[in-house]
Amino acid sequence: MSTNGTRTPAALVLEDGRVFRGAAYGARGTALGEAVFCTGMTGYQETLTDPSYHRQIVVQTAPQIGNTGWNDEDDESARIWVSGYVVRDPARTPSNWRSKRSLDDELANQGVVGISEIDTRTLTRHLREQGAMRAGVFSGDALRADEDMLAEVRASPAMKGADLAGEVSTKQPYVVAAQGERRFRVAALDLGIKSNTPRQLAARGIEVHVLPSSSSLEDLLAVGPDGVFLSNGPGDPATTAHATELTKAVLQREIPLFGICFGNQILGRALGLGTYKMRYGHRGVNIPVIDVATGRVAITAQNHGFALEGEPGQTFESPFGAAQISHYCPNDNTVEGVRCSDVPAFSVQYHPEAAAGPHDAAPLFDEFVGLMEKTAGKAG
Repeated sequence: MSTNGTRTPAALVLEDGRVFRGAAYGARGTALGEAVFCTGMTGYQETLTDPSYHRQIVVQTAPQIGNTGWNDEDDESARIWVSGYVVRDPARTPSNWRSKRSLDDELANQGVVGISEIDTRTLTRHLREQGAMRAGVFSGDALRADEDMLAEVRASPAMKGADLAGEVSTKQPYVVAAQGERRFRVAALDLGIKSNTPRQLAARGIEVHVLPSSSSLEDLLAVGPDGVFLSNGPGDPATTAHATELTKAVLQREIPLFGICFGNQILGRALGLGTYKMRYGHRGVNIPVIDVATGRVAITAQNHGFALEGEPGQTFESPFGAAQISHYCPNDNTVEGVRCSDVPAFSVQYHPEAAAGPHDAAPLFDEFVGLMEKTAGKAG
C-alpha cells in the first residue's frame, strides 16, 4: 500500500501459473524477472542496490519491511538493481534518524515496481518446493487478465544462460584511494561490485583500481597490480568466457587473486570445475559456512543462484596445480570456497564485505593482504 493511504491492486504472476494478489508498492507498471527470496531481516537497502540482484524480483521473507526508511549512505551502488520487489507488511511511516524518505517513495522514484500485502510465507515455501522461476509484478494499468500476464512472464528471458555482468559493470575505470599509507595496489574486475568492497580493501592500505568487466589482460597489467580481485555479480557463470580466460592469465602469472561470489564461480571455472543452477539459491544474512581446514563455522551473507560443482574437502588437479574445495554450506553441501595450493589464489561464495553484516568473514581480506605480502615484488 502506498504511504499516501491509497490502495492500487497488484498481482504477482509466477511462471507456473500461480498468482498472488496484493497492493501496489513503489512504482506502478510491470516488472519481469526471476522470483527469488531473501531471508535477511535487515539490510534491505543494501539488498536493493546490490548489482547481483539485476533482473530478479526479490521476495523478503521478513514480514515487516521499510521500518528504517531510506538514507543516502547505505547504497551499495548508484541505483536500485532489483527488477521487482515483494513484501508482506510495508512500514506506514519510517522511523530512523538517518532516514531521508520512505522505501515506498524511493522505489517509486527509481521506477521499481513492487507489491505488498501478500502471503510471503506461502510464496517462499512455493519457491523452495518448485524452485526460483520467472515471474512478473503487475499493477495499475498493467494489471489485466491472468492469461495475458502469464504469457508475458513466460516470454521473458530465463536466468540460466543470462550474460548480465556487462550490464552492471562500470563503463570507465576508477580508483578508490588507500586509507593512510598505500601498501598495495589491486586491480578489481567489476562484475557487479558493491561499494563496500573497495572500502574494505582501502581500509587495509590498498589502492583499488576498479576495471570494467570487458578489460583486457593488458588493461589489468597496466595498473601494475600487486593483486587481482574478482567481484560479485549477476547472471550465469557459464557465460563468462572472457572473465574466465582473464583469470587463467592471472593465474599463469601467479599474481595473488581473491574472488567472492560470482568471482568464486569464475575462479572455479578457470580451474576446470563446472557450475550449475541451484533450485532456489542462497540469499540472506544467516547462512552457515564451514572452513574445511579448521572446522570453524562462519555465519555469512550470500546472494547466489548458481554454484560450483564439487564435494566438501575435495582435492583436484587443475591446469595450475593442486586445488581444494575449501569451504561448504552444511545445509546442503554447496561449494562455498576454492583454494589453490600451487598458485596464490582463493575465493569464497559468500560476502565478507557485507555492510549490513554479519562480519564473521571480514578477515578474508586480511588473508588476501597476506598473499600479497608473500609475493611482493614477484607479480607480473
